[in-house]
Amino acid sequence: MAIKKQIKHHENSNHNIIHSTCFKYRNSSNNLRRYYQKENVTVLTDISNISKIEVRGNVQLYISDGNADQVKVYNKYYAESALIKSRNGVLSIASYKAEKLVVWVTAADLRSVSVYDNADVKSFGDFSGIEFTVDLHNNATAKLSLDAFNAKVTVADQAKASISGRVNELDLKYNHAENVSSTNLEAGKVSKTQTVGVAAAKPVEDEFAGL
Repeated sequence: MAIKKQIKHHENSNHNIIHSTCFKYRNSSNNLRRYYQKENVTVLTDISNISKIEVRGNVQLYISDGNADQVKVYNKYYAESALIKSRNGVLSIASYKAEKLVVWVTAADLRSVSVYDNADVKSFGDFSGIEFTVDLHNNATAKLSLDAFNAKVTVADQAKASISGRVNELDLKYNHAENVSSTNLEAGKVSKTQTVGVAAAKPVEDEFAGL
Protein backbone atom coordinates (compact mmCIF):
# COMPACT_ATOMS: atom_id res chain seq x y z
CA MET A 1 0.00 0.00 0.00
CA ALA A 2 2.85 2.40 0.87
CA ILE A 3 4.46 1.81 -2.54
CA LYS A 4 1.19 2.58 -4.33
CA LYS A 5 0.88 5.85 -2.38
CA GLN A 6 4.44 6.81 -3.33
CA ILE A 7 3.78 6.08 -7.01
CA LYS A 8 0.55 8.08 -6.89
CA HIS A 9 2.37 10.99 -5.21
CA HIS A 10 5.11 10.87 -7.89
CA GLU A 11 2.52 10.92 -10.68
CA ASN A 12 0.72 13.88 -9.11
CA SER A 13 4.03 15.74 -8.70
CA ASN A 14 4.92 15.20 -12.36
CA HIS A 15 1.47 16.37 -13.41
CA ASN A 16 1.84 19.53 -11.31
CA ILE A 17 5.29 20.26 -12.78
CA ILE A 18 4.04 19.81 -16.36
CA HIS A 19 0.95 21.92 -15.67
CA SER A 20 3.07 24.67 -14.08
CA THR A 21 5.51 24.73 -17.02
CA CYS A 22 2.70 24.88 -19.58
CA PHE A 23 0.98 27.63 -17.58
CA LYS A 24 4.15 29.75 -17.46
CA TYR A 25 4.72 29.21 -21.19
CA ARG A 26 1.16 30.27 -22.05
CA ASN A 27 1.43 33.35 -19.84
CA SER A 28 4.77 34.37 -21.39
CA SER A 29 3.57 33.93 -24.96
CA ASN A 30 0.30 35.74 -24.23
CA ASN A 31 2.20 38.62 -22.62
CA LEU A 32 4.38 38.94 -25.74
CA ARG A 33 1.32 39.01 -27.98
CA ARG A 34 -0.39 41.64 -25.81
CA TYR A 35 2.73 43.80 -25.61
CA TYR A 36 3.17 43.89 -29.37
CA GLN A 37 -0.48 43.69 -30.39
CA LYS A 38 -0.35 47.20 -31.86
CA GLU A 39 2.64 46.37 -34.03
CA ASN A 40 2.56 44.64 -37.39
CA VAL A 41 3.44 40.96 -37.10
CA THR A 42 5.21 39.19 -39.96
CA VAL A 43 5.12 35.38 -39.94
CA LEU A 44 7.84 33.77 -42.03
CA THR A 45 6.42 30.47 -43.25
CA ASP A 46 9.19 29.48 -45.66
CA ILE A 47 11.75 28.71 -42.93
CA SER A 48 12.23 25.17 -41.60
CA ASN A 49 14.80 22.76 -40.12
CA ILE A 50 16.34 25.41 -37.86
CA SER A 51 19.28 23.94 -35.94
CA LYS A 52 21.25 27.13 -35.22
CA ILE A 53 20.44 30.82 -34.78
CA GLU A 54 22.92 33.69 -35.21
CA VAL A 55 21.86 37.12 -33.96
CA ARG A 56 23.64 40.44 -34.56
CA GLY A 57 22.87 44.07 -33.85
CA ASN A 58 19.97 45.46 -31.83
CA VAL A 59 17.72 42.39 -31.63
CA GLN A 60 15.49 40.84 -28.97
CA LEU A 61 15.18 37.11 -29.64
CA TYR A 62 12.70 34.80 -27.93
CA ILE A 63 13.06 31.03 -28.37
CA SER A 64 10.64 28.22 -27.57
CA ASP A 65 10.09 24.52 -28.26
CA GLY A 66 7.53 23.41 -30.82
CA ASN A 67 6.51 20.61 -33.15
CA ALA A 68 7.18 22.80 -36.20
CA ASP A 69 9.52 25.70 -36.96
CA GLN A 70 8.05 29.19 -37.09
CA VAL A 71 9.50 32.70 -37.11
CA LYS A 72 7.47 35.75 -36.04
CA VAL A 73 8.76 39.30 -36.40
CA TYR A 74 6.98 41.87 -34.24
CA ASN A 75 8.19 45.15 -35.71
CA LYS A 76 6.37 47.15 -38.36
CA TYR A 77 9.58 48.24 -40.07
CA TYR A 78 10.80 44.66 -40.61
CA ALA A 79 10.42 44.61 -44.39
CA GLU A 80 12.64 47.61 -45.00
CA SER A 81 15.16 47.48 -42.18
CA ALA A 82 15.98 43.96 -41.02
CA LEU A 83 17.71 40.99 -42.51
CA ILE A 84 16.49 37.50 -41.68
CA LYS A 85 17.67 34.61 -43.77
CA SER A 86 17.92 30.85 -43.48
CA ARG A 87 20.54 28.64 -45.09
CA ASN A 88 21.60 25.07 -44.37
CA GLY A 89 19.76 25.03 -41.06
CA VAL A 90 21.24 28.34 -39.85
CA LEU A 91 18.83 31.21 -39.20
CA SER A 92 20.61 34.58 -39.32
CA ILE A 93 18.94 37.65 -37.81
CA ALA A 94 20.40 41.16 -37.95
CA SER A 95 19.20 44.72 -37.41
CA TYR A 96 21.19 47.84 -36.55
CA LYS A 97 18.33 50.32 -36.19
CA ALA A 98 17.75 52.29 -32.97
CA GLU A 99 14.48 50.48 -32.28
CA LYS A 100 15.02 46.91 -31.15
CA LEU A 101 13.91 44.23 -33.59
CA VAL A 102 11.78 41.62 -31.78
CA VAL A 103 11.75 38.07 -33.14
CA TRP A 104 10.10 34.94 -31.74
CA VAL A 105 11.48 31.65 -33.04
CA THR A 106 9.76 28.34 -32.36
CA ALA A 107 11.89 25.36 -33.33
CA ALA A 108 11.61 21.59 -33.19
CA ASP A 109 15.35 20.85 -33.13
CA LEU A 110 17.30 23.98 -32.19
CA ARG A 111 20.79 23.07 -30.98
CA SER A 112 22.80 26.28 -30.96
CA VAL A 113 22.43 30.04 -30.49
CA SER A 114 25.18 32.62 -31.13
CA VAL A 115 24.54 36.21 -30.05
CA TYR A 116 26.64 39.30 -30.83
CA ASP A 117 26.68 43.08 -30.37
CA ASN A 118 23.81 44.29 -28.13
CA ALA A 119 21.41 41.48 -28.96
CA ASP A 120 19.43 39.69 -26.26
CA VAL A 121 18.00 36.16 -26.15
CA LYS A 122 15.36 34.79 -23.78
CA SER A 123 13.52 31.47 -23.55
CA PHE A 124 9.84 30.77 -22.95
CA GLY A 125 9.56 28.15 -20.22
CA ASP A 126 12.21 25.40 -20.19
CA PHE A 127 13.95 25.04 -23.52
CA SER A 128 14.50 21.31 -24.03
CA GLY A 129 17.18 19.48 -25.98
CA ILE A 130 19.68 16.66 -25.78
CA GLU A 131 22.54 19.04 -26.54
CA PHE A 132 22.37 22.83 -26.54
CA THR A 133 25.14 25.36 -27.16
CA VAL A 134 25.01 29.09 -26.38
CA ASP A 135 27.81 31.55 -27.10
CA LEU A 136 27.58 35.24 -26.27
CA HIS A 137 29.92 37.97 -27.49
CA ASN A 138 30.43 41.73 -27.21
CA ASN A 139 27.60 43.12 -25.00
CA ALA A 140 25.05 40.40 -25.71
CA THR A 141 22.81 39.10 -22.93
CA ALA A 142 20.91 35.86 -22.34
CA LYS A 143 18.25 34.71 -19.88
CA LEU A 144 17.59 31.03 -20.49
CA SER A 145 15.84 28.21 -18.67
CA LEU A 146 17.18 24.90 -19.98
CA ASP A 147 16.14 21.27 -19.75
CA ALA A 148 19.05 19.58 -21.52
CA PHE A 149 21.32 16.58 -21.19
CA ASN A 150 24.46 18.47 -22.24
CA ALA A 151 24.80 22.26 -22.33
CA LYS A 152 27.77 24.33 -23.48
CA VAL A 153 27.71 28.03 -22.56
CA THR A 154 30.38 30.55 -23.57
CA VAL A 155 30.16 34.10 -22.22
CA ALA A 156 32.89 36.19 -23.85
CA ASP A 157 33.84 39.87 -23.76
CA GLN A 158 31.34 41.92 -21.70
CA ALA A 159 28.40 39.63 -22.41
CA LYS A 160 26.13 38.49 -19.56
CA ALA A 161 24.17 35.29 -19.01
CA SER A 162 21.56 34.07 -16.54
CA ILE A 163 21.07 30.31 -16.83
CA SER A 164 18.48 28.29 -14.90
CA GLY A 165 16.73 24.94 -15.21
CA ARG A 166 18.23 21.44 -15.28
CA VAL A 167 21.17 19.94 -17.18
CA ASN A 168 23.07 16.69 -16.75
CA GLU A 169 26.42 18.15 -17.85
CA LEU A 170 27.39 21.82 -18.13
CA ASP A 171 30.51 23.13 -19.88
CA LEU A 172 30.79 26.82 -18.94
CA LYS A 173 33.42 29.21 -20.30
CA TYR A 174 33.54 32.91 -19.43
CA ASN A 175 35.77 35.99 -19.38
CA HIS A 176 34.23 37.53 -16.26
CA ALA A 177 32.74 35.38 -13.50
CA GLU A 178 30.50 38.21 -12.28
CA ASN A 179 28.74 38.26 -15.66
CA VAL A 180 27.41 34.72 -15.27
CA SER A 181 24.52 33.73 -13.00
CA SER A 182 23.66 30.05 -12.56
CA THR A 183 22.23 30.10 -9.04
CA ASN A 184 18.96 28.51 -10.14
CA LEU A 185 20.57 25.88 -12.36
CA GLU A 186 20.59 22.21 -11.35
CA ALA A 187 23.57 20.45 -12.94
CA GLY A 188 24.91 16.96 -12.34
CA LYS A 189 28.42 17.70 -13.62
CA VAL A 190 29.90 21.17 -14.11
CA SER A 191 33.10 22.22 -15.87
CA LYS A 192 34.03 25.91 -15.53
CA THR A 193 36.84 27.66 -17.41
CA GLN A 194 37.75 31.33 -17.11
CA THR A 195 39.44 32.73 -20.20
CA VAL A 196 41.30 36.05 -20.28
CA GLY A 197 42.78 38.26 -22.95
CA VAL A 198 40.40 37.13 -25.69
CA ALA A 199 39.72 39.76 -28.34
CA ALA A 200 36.12 40.86 -28.69
CA ALA A 201 34.24 39.34 -31.59
CA LYS A 202 33.57 41.79 -34.38
CA PRO A 203 30.22 42.13 -36.15
CA VAL A 204 30.08 41.04 -39.77
CA GLU A 205 29.63 44.53 -41.18
CA ASP A 206 30.19 43.63 -44.81
CA GLU A 207 27.29 41.15 -44.84
CA PHE A 208 24.86 43.31 -42.89
CA ALA A 209 26.01 46.76 -43.99
CA GLY A 210 23.36 49.45 -44.06
CA LEU A 211 20.87 47.69 -41.76
